[in-house]
Amino acid sequence: MIDSHCHLADDVFAADLEGVVSRARAAGLERALVILAAGDEKEAAQATRVEQLWSGVRFAVGVHPHQAHAFAGQAQRAADVVRAQLAATPGSRAIGEIGLDYHYDFSPADVQQQVFRAQVRLARTLDRPVIIHTREADEDTVAIVREEGGGVVRGVLHCFTGTPALARAALDLGFYISLAGIITFPKATELRETVRGVPVDRLLTETDSPFLAPVPHRGTRNEPAHVGLVAAALAALHGLDPADLAARTTANFHTLFGP
Repeated sequence: MIDSHCHLADDVFAADLEGVVSRARAAGLERALVILAAGDEKEAAQATRVEQLWSGVRFAVGVHPHQAHAFAGQAQRAADVVRAQLAATPGSRAIGEIGLDYHYDFSPADVQQQVFRAQVRLARTLDRPVIIHTREADEDTVAIVREEGGGVVRGVLHCFTGTPALARAALDLGFYISLAGIITFPKATELRETVRGVPVDRLLTETDSPFLAPVPHRGTRNEPAHVGLVAAALAALHGLDPADLAARTTANFHTLFGP
């Protein structure tokens, strides 16, 4: 079983990181993909600590749309920062999380688009998968991946909460779709219906911890050990044994991100 998206380098885990890692391994996790904010030295230092505690972790590095404003008028510099950190992080496997978020006004939409484009181009150059965050920006997100990805950039829509149309667009691009704890929320009926239509060989499981703890932990700090609850919910939707679903999503992870 794998947590394909978590933020273990976040300050919120600093005080009890050993316990978090211990619980993840006890829960049967083979691996976790830890997301790092490009250029954040504090996160990079904690990433080293995470790796010392758990050799099974891998990393992704990217400029989140909320931080795109720091590179206004300098989109290529954002890509250069990501490139340099990837090269300095042996366990890195992907560029992310990157994308567009029009729900909040942390970065102007045009700046987000420029920074996103630069990072998708980088992914194409380096032949790295991308981890995409999209919120209230689906059309622009898909358009940029199509335009800059050239049909060869692969990746995943993380923490998917979108429409059937977005799911279909992602699948048509050859992307995977990753589900987090929201899939367990009582009111997520439409999401569960959409996910029923996603082939199992294109699904990933994640926690997005420390956010979005699944039921029955909703409202508390999330952590990788809880990803089994996401796997169980997906298994129920597809009529599979949870262990089978976990094995198949683990294989999907390795197909996308490698060893």
